[in-house]
Amino acid sequence: MSKVALVTGAYRGLGLETVRQLLEKGYEVILTARSRDKAEAPLQELSAGYDSVHYHDLDISQQDSVTAVQAFVNEQFGRLDVLVNNAGINYDTWHSARDADLDEVTQTLDTNLMGAWRMCQALIPLMKSQGHGRIVNVSSGAGAIEGMGPGTPGYSVSKAAMNVLTIKLAAEMEGTGILVNAVCPGWVRTEMGGSAAPRSVKEGASGIVWAATLEEDGPNGGYIRDGKHIAWYFSHAVSTITSH
Repeated sequence: MSKVALVTGAYRGLGLETVRQLLEKGYEVILTARSRDKAEAPLQELSAGYDSVHYHDLDISQQDSVTAVQAFVNEQFGRLDVLVNNAGINYDTWHSARDADLDEVTQTLDTNLMGAWRMCQALIPLMKSQGHGRIVNVSSGAGAIEGMGPGTPGYSVSKAAMNVLTIKLAAEMEGTGILVNAVCPGWVRTEMGGSAAPRSVKEGASGIVWAATLEEDGPNGGYIRDGKHIAWYFSHAVSTITSH
């Protein structure tokens, strides 16, 4: 059976291109979105070229929705080889840390951090049972503590926290066959990145797919852009990045 991948927030931009590139590599891919209406057009396009694309509703901010997609993966495939936590919201350029709307920040954290955490908790057991898995947390340079300045406080905190979650999970998964990495795709021409961004969606997604398809001796617990580690935290954090 082909390897199975699930991508969150996959009806446009980086998520959709990640689905496309994984399909090209022969994966069965579950494209998820909060509603099928959003995903219908890309699904029709992809289905014309591939019979290995699948769909399921998923709102990562809702535990019931996460549980439902977990059940779908178990029942339909009985395995999961790749989880790409791509869904993210609120690049909050309109906020400063001193006066941010904390209700809005809470929503950002609940999606960008807790949503990825819910997905990992739901699907790691399936990966562990097969002794193999790749988890890619789509992060951002905005989450790099080294050199961080003002601006986008909610988004930046959520991505920095995602990087910490990556390190924690990677350490726990050591020796299980599961590799967990955070990937910064760079500044990409998506709806969030804007038209001035220097990188294409295809270029940005390629780094995500690289981490999703790592060999067994690939990095674990890394914060990576274009296959290279990013210095992001204090010096002791760098020492936690392991290679098998």
